[in-house]
Formats: sequence, structure tokens, C-alpha cells
Amino acid sequence: MKNINKIKIYFVATILLLSISGILVFLCHSGCNKRTDQNPNIVLIIADDLAWNDLGCYGHPTIQTPNIDNLAKEGMRFDNAFLTASSCSPSRASIITGKYPHQTDAEQLHWPLPASQITFVEKLKEAGYWTGQAGKWHLGEAIKNRFHKIMEVPVGGFQLKSDGTMETSSNESGCEDWIQILNSRDKNKPFFLWLAAVDPHRDYKQGIIANPHSLDDIVLPPYFPDTKEVRKDFAMYYNEIARLDSFVGSFISELDKQNLSKNTLVLFISDNGRPFPRDKTTLYDGGIKTPWIIKWPENVKEGSITNSLVSSVDIGKTFLSLAGVSNFIGSEGKDLSKILFDPEIKIRSTVYAEDHWHDFEDYSRAIRTEKYKYIRNFYPDLPNTPSADALRSPTFRSMQKLRAEGNLTEVQLSCFISPRAEEELYDIKNDPSELNNLAADNKYSEIMKEFRTEMDRIRMETNDTLPLKRTPDEFDRETGQPNQFRIRPRASKVEMR
Repeated sequence: MKNINKIKIYFVATILLLSISGILVFLCHSGCNKRTDQNPNIVLIIADDLAWNDLGCYGHPTIQTPNIDNLAKEGMRFDNAFLTASSCSPSRASIITGKYPHQTDAEQLHWPLPASQITFVEKLKEAGYWTGQAGKWHLGEAIKNRFHKIMEVPVGGFQLKSDGTMETSSNESGCEDWIQILNSRDKNKPFFLWLAAVDPHRDYKQGIIANPHSLDDIVLPPYFPDTKEVRKDFAMYYNEIARLDSFVGSFISELDKQNLSKNTLVLFISDNGRPFPRDKTTLYDGGIKTPWIIKWPENVKEGSITNSLVSSVDIGKTFLSLAGVSNFIGSEGKDLSKILFDPEIKIRSTVYAEDHWHDFEDYSRAIRTEKYKYIRNFYPDLPNTPSADALRSPTFRSMQKLRAEGNLTEVQLSCFISPRAEEELYDIKNDPSELNNLAADNKYSEIMKEFRTEMDRIRMETNDTLPLKRTPDEFDRETGQPNQFRIRPRASKVEMR
């Protein structure tokens, strides 16, 4: 009997000890926010000014993107992925902080991200990751210490000088150091890489790929006139996409050579839409919808597709979740990791996007659902002028000429119209190019009320308020020439306000 009691006591004590050990492991995991094994390597590849549907894997019939297409073939394609901004640096600031642009104090183009902002990169760093960046930076100096190593491409290819001309750089694509930063890593740690291209940002050059696209390869959205000048401009843009594709292929091949692919998650996105009128710097899908492709062998099913709504504000929280890190203070994002294992899962019903000053003043907001897009223009007196690089493009010059001749359609005139509508509503399912504004249609009055209420709620909860004063344009809205407000380096938000 005594032996039986001893056995019982020993059994209970053993169970208690194992339970305490389990609790201690859990507390250490939760408190330290790190995992020591099975952490995936994470690579974020960011194109610069690439439209979501200018890739073969998204249905483009002629564009040369075999390597990006192969990413989608070997991973998951997201068909309802959106950015929080259609402007380069505000979009990147939002991605790295997991906040909406207006919460970052870097919501205008070229405003540096303040040191006070928390990014997901230092959270990965604290969890034992080696962190590196290569290519376009465009986030200022204050947060560079969040990375172990940065190989920033010179400003060539995306920075206009004060006289309006482009800087030049030997690293024209912005992708030339991607493999080098991979080889610079601490091989005893999991790694995170922020790989940012300059392609396909303007300006464009001839002869950058062996087999350039022809005018017959061009697929024009209906809000562009079909002229030779426009087709030539698009062909140059396609060529830069093809060059980017070749660098993506080289990097993925290097992961394979180093036997890193199996446990490396690769996410490919763009920072905003194509650098053409009515796309970049607008809240139409041509500006804020992004390609979003994830490859993660043995975890993400090959050739899978999801229609779930996702936002770039979700990227940081998702990466941290996969790395076993739960503490991301201030993030507005959601953890999307469940979608990777089940593409039918819905995490969001809406996404929110913003348009701020980008060469020209503007202030608009949008809510996108799977079926509708609602836009509110807070400065309706201002035309929907494209970014300065797009304004100076052959496409816009052709549009100006046709406007003078009276040969633009109503939708093609939308970049010139002032005042513009204060509110816009589009039925995306039936009108994917957002050509027919339904905001004034009484049939949609209840839907409009719902969107207004939801936008007011988001703005109140995130402290999204109208600036006390407008920011001056830095270029002429017709000629594209810089004016007296064009000063470099551009002052920060604090300095300006």
C-alpha cells in the first residue's frame, strides 16, 4: 500500500513538474517574443511603380515576366491586395510601421520616417533575426539602425533634382546588390531582407533588355488614348518590368543554390501603381491595388489563389506572427498567416487608403471592399493631376495635345477636370476600370451612407484629420516645370509645420 502511495505521489509530482516546465517555456516564449528554431527566413521584394495587372500571372498576355509568374506558380497569388497609399515613400513608411500613412508623420512624399516610429524590422532583430536592406530606400536616415546592414542605391532613377531633371546612378535597376546583401548575412541566424527595386520607376531608357516589347504588345486601360506616343511610353515601362523580373529570377536562383528556399518565405509586391495618369497618386485600383505573391515551399500550396482582402498595413504583423513575435505596438495591421494555409479564409471586409501631397497637393481617402470602392475628395477644387514624372511623360503630353483638339473621352479628361466630384462610388465587379461614378445615383444612397459612416469611424479612431493648411505644389500642373517651392533636401513634417 505504501509503495502504491509512493507511486501516486511520484506520478503527481512528475505531472506537476512537466506542467510547470511547460508554463515556463510558454512564458519565456511570450515574454522574449522569439523562437530559436523553425523560424522562417523572410524576404520582402518591393517593385517601384508597378501595376498589379502588368504581370503575366495576373493575366497580361504579352509582358515578359517569366520569373515573377513562376513565383505565383510555385506559391500563392493574392487577387485582392491593396496598399495604404499610391505614393512611394508614404507607402513604404506604412509597410514598415504597420500604420496608416497619416499615423507615421511621413505621409507626404520624401518626408523621412521619424526615429520615434516602431518598425517590424527591429522586432525581428530583437527576436534573433539578421536584417538587411538593398536597393531603393526612400525612408530617411532615422530608422536605418533597425537593420544590421543597408546597401542603399543612390537616388538615381527616382529622385528629381531641383531643376526638374533626374539624378543618374550606375545601379539603374536598384536590384544589383540583392545577392550581395544575402551573402552578407550572419549565417547562424534566420534573416529578413528588404529588397527594393527602382524598376519600373521613370525615367526610361532604350536598350535595357535584349528583346524589347513592341507596340503590338501593349494592353491599354480604357482611360488612355490609343496613340503611338502612348504605346511607346508603355513599351518602355514594360521593358523595365522585364528587367526587374530578371533580377527576381536571379535572386530566387541564388536561394536555391544555397539550399535556402525550403525555409524562406518570399513576398513580392509593389509600392504603388504604374507611373501614368490616373494610376500612381490616385486612389483608383490602378494606384492602390498591388500584385501580392507569396512563395514558401512546403507551407504555401503551389498554384494557390486567394480572393481575401489584404492590406499592406498587414505585412509587418504577419511577418512577426510567423517569426513567433506578438508585440507590435501601434500597428493597425492584421495577422494574415492563416490565409497562407487556407486561401478561403477571410480576415478583412474592407481596406483603407490615403492620398496626400506628392509633387502636387491633394487629400483624398478611400474604402475598398470586394464589390465597391468609395472615394472622398477633400480638396475637390484641385484636379487629379498625376505625379510630376508622369506629367512630364510622353503619355501625358499626348493627352494634353488631344485635349486641346477635343479628342479625349470623358474618362480620359478626368486628370484635367476641376472641380472634381467630392465623392465617388464604383461597382468594381461590373466596372473594374472605375469609369462610372455611382455616388449621385439614388439607387446607391444606402450604400453611400454606410461608406460615409465607416470612413468617419476610421478617421476618428485613427486621428485622421485635415491639415490646418495646404502644402504648395512644387511643379506647374501643365508644364511640369519646378517652381520656387522645389527645395532639396525636402524638410520633414515637423520642420514644415
